[in-house]
Amino acid sequence: MATATSIVLSWVALLPVLNAARADVGALPDIDQVPAAKIDVQQPPISTTAPARPAPPSTSPTPDRTPKVTRKPSKKPTTEPATTAPAATTPAPTVENGWTVTTGSDGVKTYVRSYTCAGGQAVIKMTSRGVVSLVTATPADGYAVEKTQSEPDDMAVYFNETGHSFIIRAIWWNDAPFVEVNEIGS
Repeated sequence: MATATSIVLSWVALLPVLNAARADVGALPDIDQVPAAKIDVQQPPISTTAPARPAPPSTSPTPDRTPKVTRKPSKKPTTEPATTAPAATTPAPTVENGWTVTTGSDGVKTYVRSYTCAGGQAVIKMTSRGVVSLVTATPADGYAVEKTQSEPDDMAVYFNETGHSFIIRAIWWNDAPFVEVNEIGS
């Protein structure tokens, strides 16, 4: 069960990135929506032993043979390992109440979660500073999407068709993200 939950949570966390790569999805997510990658650069080991010296070339003819010429191996330049600044370590994402949570170097938590209804799918981002934003919104066939935002901490995404709507309302409430999905009409 834990493995299945981990797979689902990983999928939800990667969904904005995967949707950004699809041609049939509208706008790309903001660049600050994609978590920074930790890059570990590893250099190949450098040999510290000197190569064996070949025997000096022999050019004197032997009675039955033609003169033998031995070539000296060419020297390849050695390279020093590149000096890299230590990579900034960012805490691994965690999951809180279904939200994928990352903490920035400034201590601000970012919450990201995907919501799906019959009208479409929306990926929502909130920060611990109370800012709510829409990462992506993909309407289902026959639906149009509309976003309204009255305050930085209050946003609604509408998936509309004639006489029928799904509303995903996201607010920062009581120092935590809160979202409700409603259906209006038939």
